Amino acid sequence: FGYLLGVYLFYLLNPFIHIAVIAILANIIAISMSYLTYKVFIFKTSGNWLREYLRCYAVYGVNAMLGILFLWVTVDFFNINIWISQGLSMICTVFISYFLHKNFTFKS
Repeated sequence: FGYLLGVYLFYLLNPFIHIAVIAILANIIAISMSYLTYKVFIFKTSGNWLREYLRCYAVYGVNAMLGILFLWVTVDFFNINIWISQGLSMICTVFISYFLHKNFTFKS
């Protein structure tokens, strides 16, 4: 969702808004959508909206740092193609994200 949203917003808003602003906007929307999906459909928690939302951002911040580190190491040190590295990174961060949301963001 986040990737497609970013591409869509880029093509829609690029003539009017700087790419950095588009990236920030795409991330806010994607993380908010992810938060709502996890809260309502996966973990089914009630209350604590703000606390969980802020924790969700913390989890995605950790995931972003891990993803950047993963890409740096796999591309620069192991010479793995960027697209393969990105795919592997996404697979890893999905599991890390679920674990962190289960044990931190939406912990009862």
